[in-house]
Amino acid sequence: MTISKKLKKSMEQGSWIRKMFEEGILLKSKIGADKVYDLSLGNPIFEPPSKFTQLLKEYIEKPTAGLHRYMPNAGLPETRSAVAKNLSTEIGLRFTKDDIVMTCGAGGALNIIIKTLLDPGDEIIVLAPYFAEYFFYADNHGGKCVVLDHDSNFMPNLSMLDDVVNEKTKMVIVNSPNNPSGVVYPKTVLDELGIIIKNLELKYGRDIFIVSDEPYRKIIYDDTSYNHIFSSHPNTIVATSHSKDLGLAGERIGYVAVNPNNENKTEIIDGLTFSNRVLGFVNAPALMQHLITHLQSETVNIEQYKINRDFLWENLTEIGYEVIKPQGAFYMFPKSPIEDDLAYVSKLRENNVLVVPGSGFGSPGYFRISYCVDDHTLKGSIEGFRKVFRDHR
Repeated sequence: MTISKKLKKSMEQGSWIRKMFEEGILLKSKIGADKVYDLSLGNPIFEPPSKFTQLLKEYIEKPTAGLHRYMPNAGLPETRSAVAKNLSTEIGLRFTKDDIVMTCGAGGALNIIIKTLLDPGDEIIVLAPYFAEYFFYADNHGGKCVVLDHDSNFMPNLSMLDDVVNEKTKMVIVNSPNNPSGVVYPKTVLDELGIIIKNLELKYGRDIFIVSDEPYRKIIYDDTSYNHIFSSHPNTIVATSHSKDLGLAGERIGYVAVNPNNENKTEIIDGLTFSNRVLGFVNAPALMQHLITHLQSETVNIEQYKINRDFLWENLTEIGYEVIKPQGAFYMFPKSPIEDDLAYVSKLRENNVLVVPGSGFGSPGYFRISYCVDDHTLKGSIEGFRKVFRDHR
């Protein structure tokens, strides 16, 4: 065997999202892209705000000296200051550039956090439904993920948290707005989580961090309030990116923000900065850092995502699907009409509708729809959803 046994096993267990996306490419090549309704991948279709394009043009036409050079591994000071200023305004805590590390997207952010905090054998609690890549990120650094299940509203069963936390637990990952369900965790849930974690820290005599993975933080609907994790516990860290809120998924630009009230934040920031370098990221992309310095208050057209959400939710519920209306992100997580979500997703695929089984998110019996797609794909999928539902009702 050429590649490592461990990697081969990981590849075989790889993301259902990518599997469905690749099946979509194959299906499109066979019957034509216009006949395939691919709702599998969260790949933002809407272009970045116009200010991004204007700034990019200015930097290209009038480049400043050193525009593409190395900078401190934590990122450009002016970019980190801009992020800190925006967070301070949004949250009400006093962030400075020394609380921020620029990263290669949220994936890069999570990897440097895990690298910084975990010892081999440490455990991470993930809240189902979860983003499956967390398991591979943990494994990258000798850690292990342990799943906390959810209730019928996709809220974490915090009463069971004490049963899964032990002396090896170092971190809980929170994802809100949630991928795949689109739910936003209320402040009561986050505060209860913080209280439980504080008590468990005393019980086990070690810090347990709450890490908030929030690339969808600014994609919120219906005047829903976004509840920041920082007020719920001092040991809190945010990992985020501009992949979704600015439509820059391919540019891999994000950041880590450490709670300014954390008494060990200097050591944590030093660890994150070192991890940025030794994991090979070195620094976040230079040009993107320059650009987002001026874009902290900008977003893509979120109203269009809301239109897509409303269209899909109204049509699915009219057909008869059980589905909680998302409060954020651009995913919907209906209940499969049959217990076997893999079989149901397969039937949808036979009708040229591609979605992702809930089993890939730790929630069998559901399936994920991504509605960050064009009108043709979204509207064209409805007949397939209707036919398969009627066939299995």
